[in-house]
Amino acid sequence: MTVLDEFAIDPTTFRKVLGCYPTGVAVITSINNDERFGFVVGSFTSISLDPPLVGFFPGKSSSSWPKIAESGRFCVNVLGADQVEICRHFAGKSADKFVDIAHRSSVSGMPLIDGAVAWVECRITEIKEIGDHYLVIGAVERMSRSEEERPLVFLNGSYHGCVALV
Repeated sequence: MTVLDEFAIDPTTFRKVLGCYPTGVAVITSINNDERFGFVVGSFTSISLDPPLVGFFPGKSSSSWPKIAESGRFCVNVLGADQVEICRHFAGKSADKFVDIAHRSSVSGMPLIDGAVAWVECRITEIKEIGDHYLVIGAVERMSRSEEERPLVFLNGSYHGCVALV
């Protein structure tokens, strides 16, 4: 095992080392004045059970994040193992990322991507600046999951389907 000098951490090394840790893949969606927004994150996490809080870390350079922040609400769509193309689509820069994407609306109007293994609808409670990202904390208002148990994960620079082991 190679030990790195703690004062010589460059971005490439940082990504390679942290790439050894698998992350789930989700699309954060929202709507504001009938305009839908969405972008991909690999940083969605549970924060608290009581009260139910979740969080994610959008980059400060994201063009979608400010529009979602303005809405005050978001929905986390946890992608399934067969949704790599949807992930790539939402990672792009198209003006309307929902064109040709099968989706529906939640009771409150949040975009829900068809085939996602789960969704979590939230109200933004706090936003903190952290390095080159923000930490967005959301209070969970509604949530659901499908019977599909194979989420999409990102590991060592590529996408994989997670297999549930019993």
